[in-house]
Amino acid sequence: MSKLVQQATQELRTAIEAAMRAAIEDGSLPQADLPAFTLEVPADRSHGDWACNAAMAGARAFRQAPRKIAESIASHLDLAPTYFDRCEIAGPGFLNFFLNPRFYADVLRDVEALGKDYGRSDYGKGEKVMVEFVSANPTGPMHMGNARGGALGDCLAAVLDAAGYDVWREFYVNDAGNQIEKFGISLEARYLQILQGEDAVEFPEDGYHGDDIREHAQNYVNEHGDGLLSVSPEERRAALVQYALPKNIARMQRDLEKYRIQYDKWFLESTLHEDGEVMEIVGILTKKGLTYEKEGAVWYRATDFGAEKDEVLIRQNGNPTYFTADIAYHRNKFNRGFTRCIDVWGADHHGHVARMKGAMDAVGLDGSKLDVVLIQLVRLVRAGEVVRMSKRSGKAIQLADLLDEVPIDAARFLFNMREANTQMDFDLDLAVQEDSQNPVYYVQYAHARICSLFQKLAGEGLTLRPCTDEELALLSTPEEIELLRHIASYTDEIAAAARGYDPARITRYVITLANLFHSFYNACRIGGEEDSLAHARLQLCSAVLTVIRNVLGMFKITAPERM
Repeated sequence: MSKLVQQATQELRTAIEAAMRAAIEDGSLPQADLPAFTLEVPADRSHGDWACNAAMAGARAFRQAPRKIAESIASHLDLAPTYFDRCEIAGPGFLNFFLNPRFYADVLRDVEALGKDYGRSDYGKGEKVMVEFVSANPTGPMHMGNARGGALGDCLAAVLDAAGYDVWREFYVNDAGNQIEKFGISLEARYLQILQGEDAVEFPEDGYHGDDIREHAQNYVNEHGDGLLSVSPEERRAALVQYALPKNIARMQRDLEKYRIQYDKWFLESTLHEDGEVMEIVGILTKKGLTYEKEGAVWYRATDFGAEKDEVLIRQNGNPTYFTADIAYHRNKFNRGFTRCIDVWGADHHGHVARMKGAMDAVGLDGSKLDVVLIQLVRLVRAGEVVRMSKRSGKAIQLADLLDEVPIDAARFLFNMREANTQMDFDLDLAVQEDSQNPVYYVQYAHARICSLFQKLAGEGLTLRPCTDEELALLSTPEEIELLRHIASYTDEIAAAARGYDPARITRYVITLANLFHSFYNACRIGGEEDSLAHARLQLCSAVLTVIRNVLGMFKITAPERM
């Protein structure tokens, strides 16, 4: 939480504890240890800015009805040294506290002083966290699941960073294993078909049938001719993979950079094999008595760690499985000093979560330090109908197609409108709308509206200046108080979003902020008001501008000054 909120909370807790001690001293309450109690923000702000359950928590210790305890506490309260100016007793004995104008004045000063850093905190205490996301198969183009995972993963990392974590973004490239073998076989088949005719070579039924495979093979022929006809199939496939795979990875990098995603590292699975880390996993598990041989394969006793079935580590052909490499990769993460690793996976990987957590325990690490965010399916919708094909290519819509069709701002914002564990429809029409129905446009318009207001008022001789406590205390209308409360909660919202791995919480926050600002703007004049009130409202507008800009900047969304 923000330092101001921390201070207000501590002041209130101290005042309540002092009131209970004073009540005990004069006999209003019997001698007893002070009860533990909670302070929280009520859902209905008409019940106060903070609510306290001290009276209910103390009922057993003080052997009195909660309402009577609450009355004793309230009568001994001294709120003068705090950010609160009054207390009300509600229901069976809840103590509801209301902030005074000085708190809100300090909030506005805090926003002004911190600027782009407003909202940041040390909640994460510098803990080293890795967020691994997208990690799409490099054998083909990225799809809509990757579009949602990219936006969510990147914005989650941004939220964690703002909450005080030391964040690392990583893409895991599966450049080894079965899918690469299949990639090589598919490339080889297209290469031979180009040179020998379609009927000369049968394309494998389970191969990759995408046009990109054919294009890679044709480009190789154009550049290098038929030289691979005279080499062994193994050498031919290796050469084709070596040619095509870096191009696929480079394409993914370009698409993700266009999506405004930058990784700290693109980690190649092949390095785990080359460095012996994959086989090291087999050795560790074998030494622990957690492997056995069956039908020529090496198995891991995954059921010892809560899995439904045991898993193959080494196939009959002597090659390690994807699961073995995955264990090695996650062990590598923790060995690099990350104390918490967050994986953003598609919902189809839900069965893999417990297996991987158990495997971390099995190799001597802490599986509870591995967290997985599962992303549900996303559907593209246009005119109320599900869309599966690109208008441009007539084929399945890929990430690159989406980024060509809708603004990047809209994609990054709209994909973070819902929690990861909910299915979502991405409305292609809505994404390009320039009106208040489009959430990102609505928020950006609030930013531009404030910028325009500042420019207009400056032309009238009214510019931002420091305000006194007395001037800021003039901000007292319901619209102003709601805005102030919302601004004050921003730091806590970021911490809550980080705690719940839920960047959608911040998109909801900023939409509400924009809505509250528009309500304020329609209800409260600035130009033409008395000077003190006009300047106080101008400072409030400035704080809104800063917070909107900070949210959009955190999510790598533009904050236009004109629209």
